[in-house]
Amino acid sequence: METVALSYYVADTTGRASWAAAVAAAGFLPIAVLAPVGSAMSDRLDRTRVLVAGNAIAGLIAAVLALLVGRGTATPAGIAALTFVAGSVHAFSFPFFQTTLPRLVPREHLVAAVGLSNAGWNLGRVIGPSIAGIAIAVGGVSTALWCNAASFVAVIVGVLIVRLGPSTGEARPVFAALGDGIRFARTNPSMRRMVPFMVLTIGIGSPFIAFVSQMATVELDGGPGATSVLVGAQGIGAVTAAVALGSASARFGLWRVMVSGGAIFGVALVVYGGAPTLWVAALGLGFAGFGYGSAFTSFGGVAQEAAPDEMRGRVLAVNSFVIGTCYPLSTVIQGLLADRIGLRPVTVASGVLLLVALAWRVGLIRQRSGHLGVDRHGNRVDPRREPSGA
Repeated sequence: METVALSYYVADTTGRASWAAAVAAAGFLPIAVLAPVGSAMSDRLDRTRVLVAGNAIAGLIAAVLALLVGRGTATPAGIAALTFVAGSVHAFSFPFFQTTLPRLVPREHLVAAVGLSNAGWNLGRVIGPSIAGIAIAVGGVSTALWCNAASFVAVIVGVLIVRLGPSTGEARPVFAALGDGIRFARTNPSMRRMVPFMVLTIGIGSPFIAFVSQMATVELDGGPGATSVLVGAQGIGAVTAAVALGSASARFGLWRVMVSGGAIFGVALVVYGGAPTLWVAALGLGFAGFGYGSAFTSFGGVAQEAAPDEMRGRVLAVNSFVIGTCYPLSTVIQGLLADRIGLRPVTVASGVLLLVALAWRVGLIRQRSGHLGVDRHGNRVDPRREPSGA
């Protein structure tokens, strides 16, 4: 609801893709610094206390934002500043949620649990836009934002009900803990193969998320309803991908799911960027949500499956750093380009570039592997012993 409300408000009051990019980037910039710190600390701090405190602070910030928008005193710069603070809280506390998953399910169901977790988050992309559209129609943008502020109470109650158990990781200094995660990612075959794909997919393709309202209102001449349709279509695709991760990875392997998802994502961006109507754009965005969701959820699945229990937070810090660095920087760059040459050409070009980059990476891996293939996790295997997974 907040995503739809804020993106519509900024697009409606400024009409500039660069401001939409600035607001979106502000929420993700802290991830590059604080998410790795939060991930490293989640191995040793009390998860329940951090999650309750984080959601309480985030709810307060959401209430301030709703108040300013309701009074008509919110500016794009002010929204970006508050989004940055809220993003900082989320960046530090969210890793504490991620590290609870292995404590809630048996290890053989961990990848499926990662998928269901992402399905839960993305389900909000399906339900939220519809409710936001109704709230905006009835009481304006501020009504949708007040609903968002109230929702944090439910999160706090949910966290208090579940027993998360104590942390068991070693009490290491923050930078030493971050170094542990980086060294693990460099030496573990699954992580070493996954991270470059993650950088390419997020760095090239993910900025489309920040410009959905811009596409709906400026390029397709729609309103908040059009934004809800597009965001909802993306959410349906992402939820479908997340729910299917467990069975798909068991049948085809995370490596194939990751690469196939990236390819679908690239093609869908081309369709979405060149769509002549809202409904064609929604179809393209639905497939983009499915492809991006498949790849993105696979990234988390690889990290969760590869990491030892005592280092899980430190390994996830690597993923957090990639997300927090690539998404905001690429979003700002594409936003500036969109103001100059148009959002549609930038979106189409990002899809084409992503396809080329992923094809290059797959070809490079095959070249380096020589006569060796890769298994379902992307690790090298002798094809005489096991069929290739690439």
